[in-house]
Amino acid sequence: MGHPLRQPPVVREIERAASSHLGRPWRVAGFTGLDDRASHPCGLLHGVSLSVFAKIGSEEQFAAELAGLRLVRDLTAVATPPPIGVIRTEAGAVLLLEAVAEVPPHARTSAHWRALGHSLALAHRTHAPHFGLAGHDGFFGPLRQDNRPVSTDRWADFYAERRLLPHLREAVDSGNLPPALHRHVERLITRLPSLCGPEPRPSLLHGDAQQNNLLTTAHGAVWVDVAPYFGHPEVDLALLDYFAPVPDEVFHAYAEVTPIDAGFARRKELWRLFGYLAVVTVDGASAFGRPFLDRIAGVDG
Repeated sequence: MGHPLRQPPVVREIERAASSHLGRPWRVAGFTGLDDRASHPCGLLHGVSLSVFAKIGSEEQFAAELAGLRLVRDLTAVATPPPIGVIRTEAGAVLLLEAVAEVPPHARTSAHWRALGHSLALAHRTHAPHFGLAGHDGFFGPLRQDNRPVSTDRWADFYAERRLLPHLREAVDSGNLPPALHRHVERLITRLPSLCGPEPRPSLLHGDAQQNNLLTTAHGAVWVDVAPYFGHPEVDLALLDYFAPVPDEVFHAYAEVTPIDAGFARRKELWRLFGYLAVVTVDGASAFGRPFLDRIAGVDG
């Protein structure tokens, strides 16, 4: 059976939406699947003068994603893809964005990698008085992300209450987290005030800044799959090479705009812990997910 985005009824709905977006007829002339780069079925539908990025998921998730992209556009100069909209098809809800003329990771030059660092530093210079993002909850992958500020308004408390504890509960409920690791994470949470380093100023984060979500083009970096809130800028930096390495020049470019605290390297795994728990929740029984148990065990603050 072919990719769900290539089914004729789905293609017709995408063509209709893209035609309305452009104000003229548009037709699909080719397809490139991108499922290996995302947690949703997705791909590029190619046509004359426009290619469309499409992914299948839930309307609730896509509403949060579009709101996040709009927030990034409104508050920063970071580029995001122009939205086409969300449509309902027999395959489910489909998010449509204008496709980016991407320079893929294997073809990136030094300038492309540096653009990623600069885009993060630029966004992180946008601040708010509180950690979180009141009235704008989102998703980290398929999992809900609670962005409500906490009463103490301290980063260690926000990270514990809104990131680690929810993902810990989900990982335990999934049955994929051994009791010993459950206790290990609980001990880390009690130690957070002494592990988190200097109290940061709340910065606008991408929220899921692994490198597949920061595209590079001939004109600079473009953010996709955002999960924004105001938090510790080191979280975005820690997620950059969460799945695959990035060259040091990304961090050097970032530091040209915004300094990186000397203790970041020591805290890097701590900031990845909520993501490790998310992977264990969703994929902990798979060959992909099982190694993340060792990563959790290795987080020692």
